Amino acid sequence: MAKFISYLQTKSFRNNLIAAIATVAILLFIAFFSLRYYTKHGQGLNVPAVKGMAFNQAVSKLEALGLRYEVDSVYIMDMPPGTVIDQDPEANTFVKDNRTIYLTINTAQAPNVKFPDVQFKSFIEAQAIIASFGLKVGDTVYKADVSRDVVLEVSFGGSSIKPGDVIPKGSKIDLLLGDGRGNEDVEIPALLGFTKDEAAFSLRGSNLKLGTITYEGNITDTANAVITAQDPALSDTLGKVKIGTPVNITLSNKK
Repeated sequence: MAKFISYLQTKSFRNNLIAAIATVAILLFIAFFSLRYYTKHGQGLNVPAVKGMAFNQAVSKLEALGLRYEVDSVYIMDMPPGTVIDQDPEANTFVKDNRTIYLTINTAQAPNVKFPDVQFKSFIEAQAIIASFGLKVGDTVYKADVSRDVVLEVSFGGSSIKPGDVIPKGSKIDLLLGDGRGNEDVEIPALLGFTKDEAAFSLRGSNLKLGTITYEGNITDTANAVITAQDPALSDTLGKVKIGTPVNITLSNKK
């Protein structure tokens, strides 16, 4: 032990210690600056903002800065196809040259969805269900029915649809709703002497429907043919019918 302590006090030990410390310092210095050179410390650029741009414009901007890109796509209603809706890293993030920027764009092809069951549900409930499936409520039309604001029929593109039918996401769905007035009575209009168009106008004003049309005799001018009979007809015993009741008419060119 005494010899070891004596050795620590010798000039040879001190020289060896200084040489070892200097060697370690040099190695650390070389490693530090080599790493800075390898990673290009302090060299890079801020990611440009391409969110909201058209895809082609975004690509041109990235390539001009020497950045790479990868693309994914989703479908979002009410957004132009080909628009960049997200980017990673975000704008103004400092990155190295040649960094890959991940872009998410809005695809032009809408995915299909299965139509849900909304018949006989309230309008508010049906509206929420339709929206949850990525669809929209289009036109709403009311008809005489005891149910108020309840979905009676559903159509898409003018054709009736049923639960499970496959339609494009984002489609507009038209609804036929009850007006809650199905139990009300309205007066029967007198239609004798009216043309078909005049009768249809009068019936709409009374919340009634044009029913079966029968022609009497040889009809040479349908536009000017007049009504010679109607059913139900206004009489001493019958003055009112339920809203939405169809009224059948007989047309003739005889005056």
